[in-house]
Amino acid sequence: MKVERNWKDKTLESLEKKIWPSLDKDEGSYLVKTCHSLRNKQLKDFSVEDLRIMIGQNIGLEYLIPLALDVLEGNILAEGDFYEGDLLKSVLTSDKKYWEKSTENWRKVKELFEKNEQTLEDFDTTREIKKGWFDNYKLFMTYGP
Repeated sequence: MKVERNWKDKTLESLEKKIWPSLDKDEGSYLVKTCHSLRNKQLKDFSVEDLRIMIGQNIGLEYLIPLALDVLEGNILAEGDFYEGDLLKSVLTSDKKYWEKSTENWRKVKELFEKNEQTLEDFDTTREIKKGWFDNYKLFMTYGP
């Protein structure tokens, strides 16, 4: 990916050079409205929840995955509004096509997960959440080189 200078100061709309049609006042669900709104927010101002939402919808992965990786390097269990580790889950379950093209970021996720595997294993959470991390990681591994 050729990254523009000061890309974190820009919005997804300006980086992708794609403007989504405006929504009418009562049009769209909370998720649709949120995604529309986040496309016009500077990337440097994205919260963990903003990243989780957009990555979970496979929007702007080229720009948002690198931001998410920075967050996850600081805390593998970074959380949006759902549970500790929900950003990791969004990254692991994002679009296979992105990972097939972005092998460098795929390797970063692999290294990050393996480096933090014991932390994830030992973390006190529900069995379903923990199983989700490891099952999704197993599937994620099939996307790489």
